[in-house]
Amino acid sequence: MNCSPPGSSIHGILKERLAQCQDQSSRHAAELRDFKNKMLPLLEVAEKEREALRTEADTISGRVDRLEREVDYLETQNPALPCVEVDEKVTGGPGTKGKGRRNEKYDMITDCGYTISQVRSMKILKRFGGPAGLWTKDPLGPAEKIYVLDGTQNDTAFVFPRLRDFTLAMAARKASRVRVPFPWVGTGQLVYGGFLYYARRPPGGPGGGGELQNTLQLIKFHLANRTVVDSSVFPAEGLIPPYGLTADTYIDLAADEEGLWAVYATREDDRHLCLAKLDPQTLDTEQQWDTPCPRENAEAAFVICGTLYVVYNTRPASRARIQCSFDASGTLTPERAALPYFPRRYGAHASLRYNPRERQLYAWDDGYQIVYKLEMRKKEEEV
Repeated sequence: MNCSPPGSSIHGILKERLAQCQDQSSRHAAELRDFKNKMLPLLEVAEKEREALRTEADTISGRVDRLEREVDYLETQNPALPCVEVDEKVTGGPGTKGKGRRNEKYDMITDCGYTISQVRSMKILKRFGGPAGLWTKDPLGPAEKIYVLDGTQNDTAFVFPRLRDFTLAMAARKASRVRVPFPWVGTGQLVYGGFLYYARRPPGGPGGGGELQNTLQLIKFHLANRTVVDSSVFPAEGLIPPYGLTADTYIDLAADEEGLWAVYATREDDRHLCLAKLDPQTLDTEQQWDTPCPRENAEAAFVICGTLYVVYNTRPASRARIQCSFDASGTLTPERAALPYFPRRYGAHASLRYNPRERQLYAWDDGYQIVYKLEMRKKEEEV
């Protein structure tokens, strides 16, 4: 007969299990010490290697910075030669048929006498839409409103009440949509004075075959009323893309302090750009010029104070630069024109829009929306 108290057996069991737990804890502690002793040398080696890699990366970064500064210095000290190629048509050839005087000196209607000195800064706003498109402000309209036209063949424009709304993550929700009756072609559209000006490819227009294969129609669309108020066939035959690196644009519309302009090219001289001054009310062509600026490797252009500035690049895209300018008034000679580089960025300019009120360029670069601030000087000043 077992006369031991009932709790004594339970106490023994607990004591035994506690001893087992202590043994296991001792073994785990010993294993952890061993593991730590093995890992410490490895961690020390890894830390040394990390420091070595960090030092090497800092050295490489410093070398790259010095190299970029040296390249910038060489670009400054060895500028590209200005475009002074003289063509027979520039000196008074018959030109293409169309309205307006041709190759006559332009009489300025404002006292604007500035030219670009340099591209002072670049600000990347966001990425919106596809690789080609246009974003801009109306230089004569509300100062805050943003217009975005995505793609080279589309019929819907986004309108944002202010820049802040455009920069939001879900920007499209903040935008109103304006649908035009005819799709635009290329990225040569322009918002000016409450109207959207754009080129439409009529049936059989450029690239489409048919009897109208050499023509494009300019559309003047009222953004508030959402109606077409005027249209006109652009008076140039045999239109071809003016920019060798932007094949979808046939007419690039521009606005400056003087008004409305069009950049284009024709088969009659397939090597150079042409410039036209347009009447924004009637779409009539007032004057036309054959410029010495080559089409080859051109990607975009804009007009400031009556001077056309053409931006060139390479394929694949590299660092863009203004390499040719043409002053319709004759005030700025090629020798006095600055030929600045643009800051490094993502790819190639699909469009450039100058805002004369802000003296800024609105650029579309491979789906990124960029603002360039410009530094100006008087046309008569030496570079």
